[in-house]
Amino acid sequence: MIHRKSIAALRVAVIASVGIATTLFALDYKLPPVSTQQDVTYAKDIRPIFQKNCFKCHGENKQQRHLRLDSLESVLKGCEDGPVIFPGKSNQGDLILEVTGMGDHDMPPWPSAPPLLSREHPTTPPPTVGDDGNPLPKPLTAEQIGLIRAWVDQGAK
Repeated sequence: MIHRKSIAALRVAVIASVGIATTLFALDYKLPPVSTQQDVTYAKDIRPIFQKNCFKCHGENKQQRHLRLDSLESVLKGCEDGPVIFPGKSNQGDLILEVTGMGDHDMPPWPSAPPLLSREHPTTPPPTVGDDGNPLPKPLTAEQIGLIRAWVDQGAK
């Protein structure tokens, strides 16, 4: 009897593992490719991307979802729901999903334009300037996302 239960549990574990692996492979297939750039660091390569596109909502003055992207320590800490990246695993974590439009929250939020793989499609041309007269953030490009992926895969340093 115990032997049958062990085999059944093993089968369930294998099926679950295959399902998770298949999901991650499918996700990785849809994501922009990882940049080939070596020695990617937060300070030199990633912070400028975040500063231009993310600090308005995830910086020193405002932290939507309790997420700050203005320091390496804050990015590694994550948000109210936990980590947003997993060093060494760029196909996991909410940060990459959100900036591609594959997560629960398109980032940056548009009407400026939908992110790269957004499930939503605008019916009218998006505005380029916000209510405050400042330019709205634009979605990250495939190259920027690929660079962020390289940074995460290289250990998020």
